[in-house]
Amino acid sequence: MTHTQNSDTGNREVKRSTRRRGIVRLGLGLVAAGGILAASLAPGVLAQTLLPQTSIVTTTTSTTGSSATAATTAQQMTLGTTETLTVAQTEGPYFKTNSPERTSLVDDTVQGTLLTITGQVLAADGTPVANALVDFWQANASGAYDNSGYNLRGHQYTDANGYYTLTTVVPGLYPGRTRHIHVKVQAPNAPTLTTQLYFPGEARNNTDGIFDPSLVLNVTDNGDGTQAATFNFVVQTA
Repeated sequence: MTHTQNSDTGNREVKRSTRRRGIVRLGLGLVAAGGILAASLAPGVLAQTLLPQTSIVTTTTSTTGSSATAATTAQQMTLGTTETLTVAQTEGPYFKTNSPERTSLVDDTVQGTLLTITGQVLAADGTPVANALVDFWQANASGAYDNSGYNLRGHQYTDANGYYTLTTVVPGLYPGRTRHIHVKVQAPNAPTLTTQLYFPGEARNNTDGIFDPSLVLNVTDNGDGTQAATFNFVVQTA
């Protein structure tokens, strides 16, 4: 009986010792795991602390509030930027006053590749110019101007956001010039810009003494025999 009691007592002591060692190991494991977790989180926390606020906003766009903040930040970043004024060019000999007000210069008598030009009139600070005058005139597909009437001539006014749209045809070539469209642009009560628009990839662009690459239209083929182009004018507003 004595031997049995001593054996039970010994077993109980062994079990207690084993439990104590297990608890110690568990505590050490938790400490180690905490250290690893802290080490893995530290760079991210440090990065958030050091990065500019705009970077944090840009990468956090999963909620409506964050998206709105990102948009506001983008606007603030562009505040105070200055646009380059559109280059002025010669009026040429074929301008006529009192053109009809219209956004399309095309009717049943006009031949050629249909072209739609869209864009904005902007102030030097990038603000859209509403109610700006935009007056176009050009040669027909054969390279001839209508000097007795108003074919392929017309003016319009930009909308509240400074947008204009012109429906016309691709002008033809005539001796001494590359392909181009004339235009006058005037913000309300401001000086008039007189300039010309050009087409990309024209061989005569390299030999035309008036041509300016900053005035080249951004032209795309619509795939149905028509073309589209864009151009923004930047003008004086006072």
